[in-house]
Amino acid sequence: MSLSQGRPYLAIPGPSVVPDRVLQAMHRPAPNIYTGALVDMVDTLLPDLKTIAGTGGEAAIYIANGHGVWEASLANVLSPGDRVLVLNTGNFGRGWGEVAAGLGAEVQQIDFDLSGPVDPARVESALRDDKDRKIKAVLVVHVDTATGVRNDIATLRAAMDAAGHPALLMVDCIASLACDRFAMDDWGVDVMVAGSQKGLMTPPGIGFVFFNDKAKAARAGAGCVTRYWDWAPRVAPEQFYQRFYGTAPTHHLYGLREALTMILREEGLSHVLARHATLARAIWAAFDTWGQAGGVEVFLPDPAHRSHAVTAFRTGVPADGTRLRDWMEREAGVTLGIGLGLAAPQSPEWHRYFRIGHMGHVNAHMVLGVLACVQAGLVALEIPHAPGGLDAAAQVCAGAR
Repeated sequence: MSLSQGRPYLAIPGPSVVPDRVLQAMHRPAPNIYTGALVDMVDTLLPDLKTIAGTGGEAAIYIANGHGVWEASLANVLSPGDRVLVLNTGNFGRGWGEVAAGLGAEVQQIDFDLSGPVDPARVESALRDDKDRKIKAVLVVHVDTATGVRNDIATLRAAMDAAGHPALLMVDCIASLACDRFAMDDWGVDVMVAGSQKGLMTPPGIGFVFFNDKAKAARAGAGCVTRYWDWAPRVAPEQFYQRFYGTAPTHHLYGLREALTMILREEGLSHVLARHATLARAIWAAFDTWGQAGGVEVFLPDPAHRSHAVTAFRTGVPADGTRLRDWMEREAGVTLGIGLGLAAPQSPEWHRYFRIGHMGHVNAHMVLGVLACVQAGLVALEIPHAPGGLDAAAQVCAGAR
């Protein structure tokens, strides 16, 4: 008998759960887009966004998803024929590189083992080999949504500095912003991109590009920039509409304002990050316990490299990942994320992988509820698992400080 009736739970790694307060803030008549409350409110968003990003630099807002801000960031710093070095630890670094290629850039890639982070020594070596300094930018994803790997950006910056290379360091924080700690200025990041639909708890549709003075200087010679993607008028508009190169995404902005208030003025960013870390550890504790029987395991073996926003898993039997996802949605009303980039979609191995998103508006009963449903699915489908997974997760939540 299905027990899926009631409110469904989308436990995928974005779009994340939107708080009722954010939805209510968006539920209003269309505002005046020329003057008044909307204009004044948008001015309050930028300092808060910069606080979460850890930067005193600039922030440009785009009506776009993550792919849009990938292109926006690159268009403002590259010219056709420029070379970029892409560091791949999953599906999304490669995707950013494809956008660069589409703009006419020469793409050099380093593929790392998907079960771990970027190796800074290999990056330093590649940059030292670039004697002519043709590499204009290094592209890396802070947290890859496909693998759940979290890269050490500060260490990567140190490797670039050790090589004495002038390339821009560009970081994708679409999955990690407001979930994992990020310190753009302290870590020496020149350009960072993010989106509204994950840790910022707002529906998809708004993207952000943060950049410093070094990136601003690169913009002066960028041959790929276009009128729409140009960040210059967006950060220093003569008229309000120039922030968005047209009509503002009005209701998304009201939702974002409410989400930022919840994050910064009520819960506080340090608590937001600590909450994400604790709930992530609870999920890992459950799966690490269940996995002792060999039926299911966390994809990344080292917890130090795991994201606090999304975790990828694999089953011992290839078909069991899809079986579990299907059972969860059909019988329990919980949607888990599919595997991305860990096996070809036409391969039987593709059905081994699934993901759980634990980002943004999540708490103990939501996470423990997902884990309880996972255990029910493991039992119902007779997938091998050791006992005690829920107890292990509960212990993590009970010990939270």
